[in-house]
Amino acid sequence: MKKLFAKTYNKSKKEYVKLLEDCLKESKKKFVVTANPEAFMLAMNDEAYSKMLMDTMTDIVPDGIGLVKAGQMLDFAFEERIPGVDLAEELLLLSNVYHKKVFLFGSKKEVIEKMRDVILEKYPNCIICGLYDGYVDDKEAVFKEMAKQQPDVVLVALGMPLQEQLIYKCLNLFKKGIFVGVGGSFDVLSGMKKRAPKIFIKLNLEWLYRIACEPKRLKRFYDNNVKFIFKIRKYKKMEAKKK
Repeated sequence: MKKLFAKTYNKSKKEYVKLLEDCLKESKKKFVVTANPEAFMLAMNDEAYSKMLMDTMTDIVPDGIGLVKAGQMLDFAFEERIPGVDLAEELLLLSNVYHKKVFLFGSKKEVIEKMRDVILEKYPNCIICGLYDGYVDDKEAVFKEMAKQQPDVVLVALGMPLQEQLIYKCLNLFKKGIFVGVGGSFDVLSGMKKRAPKIFIKLNLEWLYRIACEPKRLKRFYDNNVKFIFKIRKYKKMEAKKK
């Protein structure tokens, strides 16, 4: 548990985006996991997922506020949340500046097509070298097709943990590229869904807004976020007893 928190990026979003910018300019390869409590819960129960997170090729950034709060409980201070949707937007901005190749994979057909329109309008210097919705049967085949293009930025919106597992499995096909699993970010960036108002984002209550808009999210939030905090408290008590 502590190894995962220690590996998680703890500085500002601005500083991390600068690291990604350097990777893009130098054509390096990097896999970014925008982690929330669900990711750490998966790692606790799945050895392969834990190995993936701890790989030197993998960057972990704290997406969920639950992860930030849990880190504080274990004396790991994170400067701020780094939401996946923000990283996706920053990578599109950088790709526009440096005329980089972008590959998008995931979400519904109408969403991915709207993403293409948004990129053509807002980021005209981006080179869209691939565009696939998430409903193709052979998802590994998409990565093989992607590898022929050797993109600079790959955004995969297939949901956790599938998006991370596929990226990690196929990383060896690529010589360069920044790979990020972005969950439902395409829905927001395409304009198909509204993001939480700025006051919710500022107060780290984006999760509350999403649950209010989609009550079906409540069970998943409880299973991953609430139970995670209970596990952290239990872990902290066990650590205190050892001392």
